[in-house]
Amino acid sequence: MAQFDLTASVSPFLDRHLVFPLLEFLQDKQIYSDDQILKAKIELLAKTNMVDYAMDIHKSLYHTEDVPQDMVDRRVEVVGRLKVLEESAAPLISFLQNPALVQELRSDKQFNLQMLQERYQIGSEQIEALYQYAKFQFECGNYSGASDYLYQYRTLCTNSDRSISALWGKLACEILMQNWDVATEELNRLKEIIDSKNFASPLNQLQQRTWLMHWSLFIFFNHDNGRNGIIDLFFSERYLNAIQTNAHHLLRYLATAAIVNKRRRNMLKELIKVIQQERYTYSDPVTEFLECLYVNYDFEGAQQKLRECEELIVSDFFLGKQSSENGFVTIPLRDEFMENARLFIFETYCRIHQCIDIGMLSQKLNMNYDDAERWIVNLIRNARLDAKIDSKMGTVVMGTQHPNVYVIFYALESIIRHWVFDLSGSLFDHVVPKSIVVLPLNPVCYSDCLLLRCRCL
Repeated sequence: MAQFDLTASVSPFLDRHLVFPLLEFLQDKQIYSDDQILKAKIELLAKTNMVDYAMDIHKSLYHTEDVPQDMVDRRVEVVGRLKVLEESAAPLISFLQNPALVQELRSDKQFNLQMLQERYQIGSEQIEALYQYAKFQFECGNYSGASDYLYQYRTLCTNSDRSISALWGKLACEILMQNWDVATEELNRLKEIIDSKNFASPLNQLQQRTWLMHWSLFIFFNHDNGRNGIIDLFFSERYLNAIQTNAHHLLRYLATAAIVNKRRRNMLKELIKVIQQERYTYSDPVTEFLECLYVNYDFEGAQQKLRECEELIVSDFFLGKQSSENGFVTIPLRDEFMENARLFIFETYCRIHQCIDIGMLSQKLNMNYDDAERWIVNLIRNARLDAKIDSKMGTVVMGTQHPNVYVIFYALESIIRHWVFDLSGSLFDHVVPKSIVVLPLNPVCYSDCLLLRCRCL
């Protein structure tokens, strides 16, 4: 399953704290050895303030109670730095923890800064100290406290760049605390800023959009409305360009969301075009499944890719989330994916064939005969398909769908109307003097005009 792992591709676009859940998942799935995962954790922790956690991992990795001296020295340094920052930010923190005093703040930041300076001797140094203290708390793993301080900092900050940095930190905190509703609000706020801000370089804006899409994966695959959210964001022109330019591997998550979201199937056609364009740069079983089915009509290949998709979903952090109900552990997204993928195979196969052998279809759906027959019966009943099962012959017979003659006539009449109107207009422009007013043709006789070779002309 390691061949389907995208951790190495995704991690460069994440804060190092957001990488820890991915490593925990890989360790639980035993995709890599424990030693590899523990070494990766220590490497990540080296540039954070979570020294105690790093010491525990070092003990587990090397099976010893001793820790390197540099870790001990680092811990002393972190504790000392924390005390200094806490003292620097103490006046502002005391003010913000008093509800009565906080009510004096207004939406006007300049007024707030002047009021804090005049009444409480709190200036820009204390506000900057609050930012540094919040950031330090985040590096120590205190995400709840860091989230509160960053929110308060943004209400007072007048530096746009620092405000955006604080918003990124706030979003990371909410993701790590799994506050998906709040994280969604912060994500939308950050997206609005990125899309409206004038960046010094288009490359910087591209990078910001790429980061935003990677961070959004945590939210979209956990939030109730996430599957619509990821399609709306990733399919928007600017972000789709960012995927094709800087993050082709995100096509896996876009394709998965499109497959499991029945209401957004209209996006499949555009998605397949993008997959074909990028197939030489990136492909995996999910993208190859769509290509086999809708481009090559290779049902055997689609069946093989569907098996690989099941393995891929189980081994992917964002897709393989488990759910426990009544003592049973399931992977909801995998079940939905397999159900919808089989539906895609069935529908595509039915467009080509009128009489389908259930045994052969069960093989293409990667199901046994009884389960396939039961699945088809439920599908015919729920989707109201014009089909019936011949139990003796073991076949599914698709009904012949005759198009409505009135619909055909209306469509043809509309085409003929425009055709005759354009023809008559070009004819009269050459024959009739411009001073003469020509009445338009009678709409009732448009069809007769064409069938009777323009009798009314």
